[in-house]
Amino acid sequence: MEFLINSEIEYEVFSPSTLIFNIHALTTQSQIVLEESLFVDPNLKIEEFKSSNSTSRFVRLEINQPMNFKISYRAKVDTHYELIDQQKEIESISVLHLDGDIIPFLFPSRYCQSDKLQRLAYNEFGRIENVYTKVLAITNWIYNNVEYLSGSTNSQTSAYDTITERAGVCRDFAHLAIALCRALSIPARYFTGYAFKLYPPDFHACFEAYIGGSWIIFDPTRLAPLNGMVKIATGRDAADAAVASIFGNVQCTYINVECDTVEPGFVPFVYENTFLQGLSYQ
Repeated sequence: MEFLINSEIEYEVFSPSTLIFNIHALTTQSQIVLEESLFVDPNLKIEEFKSSNSTSRFVRLEINQPMNFKISYRAKVDTHYELIDQQKEIESISVLHLDGDIIPFLFPSRYCQSDKLQRLAYNEFGRIENVYTKVLAITNWIYNNVEYLSGSTNSQTSAYDTITERAGVCRDFAHLAIALCRALSIPARYFTGYAFKLYPPDFHACFEAYIGGSWIIFDPTRLAPLNGMVKIATGRDAADAAVASIFGNVQCTYINVECDTVEPGFVPFVYENTFLQGLSYQ
């Protein structure tokens, strides 16, 4: 399915600052960027780069004086996904046999303190044997027990804070789900991207769990169809997949994010269907 994505972000810069953006759609095995453009107004010098341990595509700007500026990104992206039949139990992979690049997604991280949530995880979900059903139960539990409340959290909020306050936004829902999965020895990672007709318009966060050799996507917020995601980045948590990293005195004054299909006929993969099928982006 082809999607048109668009993001526009405006900032006021008060003193010399450096900003690093991660808003480009990834090129992966299941996601092809057909067209794209990046604009900065006023016309500032930018540097595009990749880090050695990440597939993300970064843009760095250095601003030496106070000003207002806007960065805009547009792209046409073709995504492909695999439906995984859950009527038969997927063979789980023990920690002993996980590939080395999967192991880091078992560990506690800055926003996902899985070591602090082990008792809760085992009490609520430990008796569920099927790994996919277990992750789905975690996803449903968060949806039913944590209120989606805009403005209720900030960039410092962690999974432990969210389980205490029982409120958050998509970022917090994803962090809590990841922490509960890892507490049960299920590798899980943070997913940030563009989401089909998301309301209110913004970048979206959800998570992927590593089950039976595939990364399967889940969204505890149920705000967007699982087959309507365009991936920007994955990581251990939001610290690895931030849309914007700001070094200096800068304030965001406007943001608009859009994601829509190129052609009609899109059939959303609604959340309830995941009892029988999982969705995997490789």
